[in-house]
Amino acid sequence: MNYWQEFVDGYRGYARYLWHEVTHPDWHNYFYWLILVSAFFFALELLSPWRKGQPRFRKDFWLDFFYMFFNFFLFSLIIYNAASDVVVVFFNNIIETVTGFDLQASNPLRSAPLWLILIVGFFVRDFVQWWTHRLLHRVPALWEFHKVHHSVEQMGFAAHLRYHWMETIVYRSIEYVPLALMGIGLYDFFIIHIFTLAIGHYNHSNITVPGYVTGGVVGLLIGIAISTSGFDINLLSDPSTLQQLGVVVVSAAGGSLLLGPFMKKIFNSPEMHIWHHSYDLPEGHPHGINFGISLAMWDYLFGTAVIPHNGRDIKLGFPGVERFPNDFLGQVTYGFGHAGGEEPPSVDNVASGEEG
Repeated sequence: MNYWQEFVDGYRGYARYLWHEVTHPDWHNYFYWLILVSAFFFALELLSPWRKGQPRFRKDFWLDFFYMFFNFFLFSLIIYNAASDVVVVFFNNIIETVTGFDLQASNPLRSAPLWLILIVGFFVRDFVQWWTHRLLHRVPALWEFHKVHHSVEQMGFAAHLRYHWMETIVYRSIEYVPLALMGIGLYDFFIIHIFTLAIGHYNHSNITVPGYVTGGVVGLLIGIAISTSGFDINLLSDPSTLQQLGVVVVSAAGGSLLLGPFMKKIFNSPEMHIWHHSYDLPEGHPHGINFGISLAMWDYLFGTAVIPHNGRDIKLGFPGVERFPNDFLGQVTYGFGHAGGEEPPSVDNVASGEEG
């Protein structure tokens, strides 16, 4: 196997892909989906802000806006995409050499319907990310890099993508290999990524949304997929427009009524995630709380879900954030000289209240 050629092809392929993304807007274009999703949540923040005293263009808004494109496009072009192609091929070759089993070629998901591939891929990826996120808080050297994300002092949708470029390497190295070996292709990953992008923006947005509304949105998306036979869901045979509309309405209403009461225990939310960014950590949780990326259920299952009270106006950041670099260059070079330093701080002066 010529790993160097795999590396070079990865760069060339991604460079062509990136140029095509920017110059050819369409519905399968990640670059413009990022802009569309960001504009949607920014509009919600302007129309109905949760923290009404926070500036519309909050502190570091434009820095975080730049981070979105740096982390998702520029950094990927410079190093990650090509390297990840090599790593996946390398791991598959090791498995095949040791066991004689080609995991990529033999994976049963390759013949599964798209909806099943997406569900499995989403849950596996989110579970791996949850544990990786905990690792970033538990290992002092990794916490130094993760401080960039926690240096946000006023929360908004773009804070979702403010993170150190080393996190891309840590997250993707751990999550991408199992997904690729499972047979999750680029198109599958694209759909999962768009969905998780929207959830991540939502979690960090300066908005609050009742569970029955988010449940209705999930039901709406399911109804659209069923009525249009999207994602290989073939429950309807040549439906009329009226039938399609009926399925969408019923599905949205069902999602609101059935999922609404449980949405904030299943999916992450601004009300839950704000506590993850709290300056003061609750007693008994020295390494953080509410680690969920898209799903809140992992925190409830493993005992790290904590919502002491309404966290709308809590102080954000971490002890020492006042001295943390507030410029892009200072942040992306931070961590290397501090790696191996003190453990994540433990502060226990949060007001007592109900555990989520």
